[in-house]
Amino acid sequence: MSRITLDQARAVIAAAFAEGATLGLAPLTVAVLDPGGHLIALDRQDGSGTLRPQLAVSKASGALGLGLSSRKIGEMAADRPTFIATLAAIAPHGVTPAAGGIIVVDDSGDVIGAVGASGDLSDKDELCVLAGLKAAGLLVQA
Repeated sequence: MSRITLDQARAVIAAAFAEGATLGLAPLTVAVLDPGGHLIALDRQDGSGTLRPQLAVSKASGALGLGLSSRKIGEMAADRPTFIATLAAIAPHGVTPAAGGIIVVDDSGDVIGAVGASGDLSDKDELCVLAGLKAAGLLVQA
């Protein structure tokens, strides 16, 4: 498999929204990107903030761009704030240094895309992404 399919993307989003509902979270936005950072699918729950699509995309896109989850980028920001700050000017879809952006791989470990979510606390956004990926049978980068 070379990328996440549209059907898989839709399954990820549906399961992420279901997890958010189970956890009683604020309305979410979930974005699924192909390995080149291009949008496959994005959906926004009613009431999700107007900047949430950009945040969800930037979590996923930043993860792809640096080869790290957005959680790890957030951890990196504490030690290298200038480096992370410069990414805003060069990353086409931005970089959000907070949990919620996960790289997706195939059985060989090759990157096939990324998923980002925004809407609640970043740790909770990430839980929803992980639940969505699990439900769709997709693998997370180690």
